[in-house]
Amino acid sequence: MESKLTFKEYNEALKKDKLLGLKCKQCSTITVPPKMACRKCGSTDLEVVELSGKGKIQTFTTVYVAPEGREDEAPYTIVLVELDEGSWIMGNLTDIDLTKVTMELIGKRVKMGHKVFPGDKYSAGDAARPLFSFET
Repeated sequence: MESKLTFKEYNEALKKDKLLGLKCKQCSTITVPPKMACRKCGSTDLEVVELSGKGKIQTFTTVYVAPEGREDEAPYTIVLVELDEGSWIMGNLTDIDLTKVTMELIGKRVKMGHKVFPGDKYSAGDAARPLFSFET
C-alpha cells in the first residue's frame, strides 16, 4: 500500500510553515502527522489537505532533562494542541519564560511555525518539527 502523504512530504511542507494532514473520505476525520489509515475509522481512502496550524493548548509538559543530542536545548515546554480542524498535534512552545509556565497555558490560542532539528544516531537525518507561539 502506498502512503497518500509521506513523512518526507510532510517534513518538506513543515519547512515552509505549511501543515499537511490527511482527511478521510469516509468519516471526514483529519489525521496529522501522516498515517497509512484514518485514525478514527481505519479507512485508507484519504486525501491530503492543508491545515491552518492554529488551535488551543490542551496540555503541556516542561522538559528539564533532554534526550541525547538535545541537551543544550533544555529546559523547554512541549504543548499538545487541538487544531481548529479537530486533530491534535504536539510541538515546542516558543517565546515563553519557563518560570511563567502555569496551568493558565491550557486553552490559550497558538499558531504553528517550525524548527529544523538535526538528526541523531536514531534518525534518518534533519527533520522539521512544529513550534507554537501565542496568537496575537
